[in-house]
Amino acid sequence: MMEFWNRFRQNRGAVVGLLILLLIVVLAAAAPLLYPKSPWSMVQRPFLAPFAMDAFPLGTDPMGRDVASAVAHGARVSLLVGLVSTVVSMLIGVPIGAIAGYFGGRIDDALMRFTELFQTVPSFALAVVLVAIFQPSLYSIVIAIALVSWPPVARLLRSEVMALRSREFVEAAILSGQRARTIILRQILPNTLSAIIVMASMMVAAAILIESSLSFLGLGDPNVMSWGYVIGAGRTVIRQAWWVSFFPGLAILLTVLALNLIGEGLNDAMNPRLKRRGK
Repeated sequence: MMEFWNRFRQNRGAVVGLLILLLIVVLAAAAPLLYPKSPWSMVQRPFLAPFAMDAFPLGTDPMGRDVASAVAHGARVSLLVGLVSTVVSMLIGVPIGAIAGYFGGRIDDALMRFTELFQTVPSFALAVVLVAIFQPSLYSIVIAIALVSWPPVARLLRSEVMALRSREFVEAAILSGQRARTIILRQILPNTLSAIIVMASMMVAAAILIESSLSFLGLGDPNVMSWGYVIGAGRTVIRQAWWVSFFPGLAILLTVLALNLIGEGLNDAMNPRLKRRGK
């Protein structure tokens, strides 16, 4: 663990990204304590400028709601959707990719054709259609993001498993009579963990962007506050009240940037040989 951390912290960008993400996570966790009132509550006059009052440092929106409260509570929703949808997409993509890469042949062809079926339609357009069909809610958004995000996971796992399939320890496990399921779970998947973790960090960032875009278009859950919803609520008054869209947009930018920096740092820390070859 210490060796991993020493390699990780050599990437200054990754350390900065980790600090930013920790601050955002703390803000999301402390939102009920910092802003005990509902983010939907009208607390002041509309269009209060930022820093005009100490109680409302980020101003208010067209409905008189606290923008700082909306950003803090929205962090919980955006991070939760990004994390859960990534886990669901991993649960779909990892088994498909592992089975396709291990068995090959017709099974590989069938699973890859099935994967390509989901990739023929642009991912965001498919997410919009799925959310519209299932009605906007957190559950439908998570399912939609997971369904459009798993194909790259399956392709990555397929290539990783195919590379490991011919390794000596896998052949030894086959000769010893171990079942295919046991070999995949105990011998192959642990050796693909670094690639899965790095990709997962990138996918959380992409999921946050998709959720924000859906909420911006009015396809978010109407019962929860999210960053995309706040941006969408302020887009019609952006000339009059720029701060309504600016601060949640800045939160999205910092979160996505932090996750991408962490992903790069994880890649360098878990694959030090690739980094040395690059140099």
